[in-house]
Amino acid sequence: MAKSIKIRAKIKGDETTVKCLMTHPMETGLRKDKKTGKAIPAHFINEVVAEAGGKTVMTAYWSGGISKNPYLSFAFTGAAKGDEVKISWTDNQGGSDSETAQIK
Repeated sequence: MAKSIKIRAKIKGDETTVKCLMTHPMETGLRKDKKTGKAIPAHFINEVVAEAGGKTVMTAYWSGGISKNPYLSFAFTGAAKGDEVKISWTDNQGGSDSETAQIK
C-alpha cells in the first residue's frame, strides 16, 4: 500500500506532541452506492498503535464512526529529540500500514 500516514512529532519540555493524518476511506457500511443502490461494504481503521523507543505509547480502537482520512493528535512523555515515533494502523478488511517519523 502506498504511504497513507503523514506524521509530525515535536518535543517541548518533556512532552512530545504527535500529529498524524491517515488516508483511508473509513466507510461505515451504512451508505449505498448512488448508481447501483447496493450497500457499500464497511471499510474502516479499527486499531491505531503508536510506538516510541520500542514502547507502545498509545493504542486506539476505532469503529465506523470516524471520518474519512482521519486526523489524530496525542501527547506523551519520556521521549527525546531525535527518537523515532512509529504509527501503525490495521483495518477491518485486513489492510495495514505504518510510518515512522523522527521527533524534532
